[in-house]
Amino acid sequence: MVLLGLTIQISFAADYNDVILDQIKKMPQGGHYSVSHFAKIRLQSSAHFESGKFFIAPSGPSFCSGATYLVFIRAIEALRTRGDLHLDYSTLEQLIIRDQHDGEGIWGRWNANGPGTARLFHELALGQNFDNFDQAKPGDFMKIFWSRQVGRNEHGHSTIFLGVENRPDGQYVRYWSSNIPSGYGEKSVPRSKIAYAIFSRLQTPANLARVNSAPYVDSYLASLIRTRSSISEADAKCGL
Repeated sequence: MVLLGLTIQISFAADYNDVILDQIKKMPQGGHYSVSHFAKIRLQSSAHFESGKFFIAPSGPSFCSGATYLVFIRAIEALRTRGDLHLDYSTLEQLIIRDQHDGEGIWGRWNANGPGTARLFHELALGQNFDNFDQAKPGDFMKIFWSRQVGRNEHGHSTIFLGVENRPDGQYVRYWSSNIPSGYGEKSVPRSKIAYAIFSRLQTPANLARVNSAPYVDSYLASLIRTRSSISEADAKCGL
């Protein structure tokens, strides 16, 4: 708005963290962690798309990015069911998990090395990205980097932030994902073990429709399977 010659930016962005947390409660426990070809096939069959609707029936084995993506799709369907979100058929089709390579389409972005989820959120303006634990809320998507490596030789984990807790030996970070070795469930790790984290908060899911005019391949994410990036470059690509 403009007031007395001054431009004032006012943010009305809500968030859907409560919806995401509700979907976590409906996910199974355990099921074993695996990144095998069989686990990828199971993931595809877990998100069945029929007659313009996703039917989510998760089963193990599973892996981290697949687990968080299923929660994301479940949240989208929950918002559609209660009438808070309207997406056309072509946009919904873009959410289907196929055998996309890193950086291809929505799932290929989400599943890529590096800041896949945050890059998708920035590109389609789905919500804010940030790296400050003090700003984090339960229900934020959180990409953990166990080292400062991004891309090739990266050690990372796709999770959903649940909170922090103080223990006698220091602060711990609690999150939900598919974790080694047991699969779906919650886990806590010392904050000192996390080299870096990028949080992504879902605020404007209707902007998923922008994928129809976005490049099919995100060249930055596609490159990270064979090249190295950096935290500073990842931040820049995600609008931090």
